[in-house]
Amino acid sequence: FEFSYKYSTKDKRKSRSAMPPPDFTNDERFDGLYMNVANSARGIEPLLDTMFSFLRRKTDFFSGPEGQNTDAAVAKVNQVLQKHVQIHEEDRKKKEDAKKKKEEEAEKRRRKKKLEKETKEAAKSATAVGDDDDVVIEMGDDSGFDISSPSETSTIPLKGDDTAMKKKDNSQNETAVPQDSTSATMPGETTNDSEKQISNKDNDDEEGPPPEGNGGTVVGKYTWTQTLSELNVTIPLPENTRGRDLKVTMKKKHLSVALKSQLPTHIVDAPLSETIICDDSFWTVEDGNRLVINLQKLNQMEWWSCLCIGDPKIDVKKVQPENSRLEDLDGDTRQTVEKMMFDQRQKAMGLPTSDEQHKFDMLEKFKKAHPEMDFSNAKIS
Repeated sequence: FEFSYKYSTKDKRKSRSAMPPPDFTNDERFDGLYMNVANSARGIEPLLDTMFSFLRRKTDFFSGPEGQNTDAAVAKVNQVLQKHVQIHEEDRKKKEDAKKKKEEEAEKRRRKKKLEKETKEAAKSATAVGDDDDVVIEMGDDSGFDISSPSETSTIPLKGDDTAMKKKDNSQNETAVPQDSTSATMPGETTNDSEKQISNKDNDDEEGPPPEGNGGTVVGKYTWTQTLSELNVTIPLPENTRGRDLKVTMKKKHLSVALKSQLPTHIVDAPLSETIICDDSFWTVEDGNRLVINLQKLNQMEWWSCLCIGDPKIDVKKVQPENSRLEDLDGDTRQTVEKMMFDQRQKAMGLPTSDEQHKFDMLEKFKKAHPEMDFSNAKIS
């Protein structure tokens, strides 16, 4: 059998048909035949040996055109080999690109789902707090907003922070007292030096440092820190403690932690001071010597004064959350915060909120579209 290294234009087979030759680079018609040969050869080198043995024994492949000997055969093998190497690389790149695209889409869906969950939880928390417990958000000179220390004239205390109201009442009572300290005492009135000393002591406490991590320490048990949305509890453990050595139970209003080897004795077994979201809370053992518990707050608009009922309380007035900047937020969260700030300013000026204004605009458009209708006695809620 003779091979032609270059397709001849005088080939009669080509003249019989104008159809292009088939693409043998992806031809699957001979897969069954080659699978039988591969199973018999049991290896790449034996498989190639059978192919080149056929070419050597039954064809003039290695003889090549006159004057070239085996050089033309080697060149042809290299040419075909490089072609298939290129096809392989292109297929591998396509698969990698498809896999990367799939992972990016999965990550986008995960982020979107997480953002939607956080937005729903924030809206749920805001609804649970109620109109009386709305938080005033003020913009600073650095384009940041702080929900912890607004001015006294516009402060609405968070839930559990009744000291701000007491301070306001005291300031109002002080304004009612004449400023002339030398004025005569009314009959029946006496000055009480002890009350002044107590007042000075309270002022000193207010000027003390904030609690570390906005939390506290229960000696011999644990330390805890918090943000508006979550708490982190750290409990020291014996060295080389594993997760299976612990029994941790988290309920909406209760927390219990114990070493299985020390049951029924518990490290912690007490009701929580506030409610948590059990499904979003978790725990882990770090470095084999401490238990870290992450508790998600149900009401994410308040500070906890203590972790468990009966523990020492911190002064929530001294809590100092980190300020956030609007430009650091993602688009949806920033839009929600800006809407809250706008609505608060509108309420302070006695003007309609964005939702109320939207309803009013819709009503005006409806009136213009139906001038024949009388809305003079209509009550719009």
